[in-house]
Amino acid sequence: MPCELILVLDAQSPREVTPALRQLQGTVTWVKVGLEMYTACGPDCVREIADLGFNVFLDLKLHDIPNTVAKAVESVSRLPIRMLTLHTGGGREMMQWAVKAQQQHAPQVLLLGVTVLTSMSAAGLNEIGVPGAPADQVVRLGRLAVDSGLRGLVCSPLELAPLRAVLPADVALVTPGIRPRDAKADDQTRVMTPGEAARAGASHIVVGRPIFKAPDPVAAARAIIAELR
Repeated sequence: MPCELILVLDAQSPREVTPALRQLQGTVTWVKVGLEMYTACGPDCVREIADLGFNVFLDLKLHDIPNTVAKAVESVSRLPIRMLTLHTGGGREMMQWAVKAQQQHAPQVLLLGVTVLTSMSAAGLNEIGVPGAPADQVVRLGRLAVDSGLRGLVCSPLELAPLRAVLPADVALVTPGIRPRDAKADDQTRVMTPGEAARAGASHIVVGRPIFKAPDPVAAARAIIAELR
């Protein structure tokens, strides 16, 4: 299966991006709704975007006690979403409870474990008590997540190869931190181009600003998709 593009919606309301989304219909099939939009508009933003025909990746990065996360998974299962994130740092029990809730209430949803945020450097990890390189922590958490029942992870593209070396081939790896060669890195510190990420084993790449800020968003999206294939 070719690597797929997920478009990030960096906005507080679907109305801010609806004109661009209408242009991108038929080119992009996946969009990511994150905390900024979800906290501003709530569940209705997910429904509005799904009604435009897109698969919705809801990136809430759930992280709480096991029962609370399981109940949150049950709550969002009523929404038209296809992916949902939680923090693997919540531990085995939290992830197992989340998987059980997903299997019972949202079998169509791929639950993704977030390992190390792509904005985190080795120095940043050391400051919070995690020694070693980011890749070591990513592999440690990735193994724990899959052992806890998750079938997908979010990781930096630089950790794709280490994860592919130790995880089952059917585990989805969703990678932010993707920038075309002529784009700014912005707040990402561990980045790759779309083609590099696809060759390293990404199942999905997550891109926002390089498409939305392009003079022609449709052309920018098509160029990325062509590079993936």
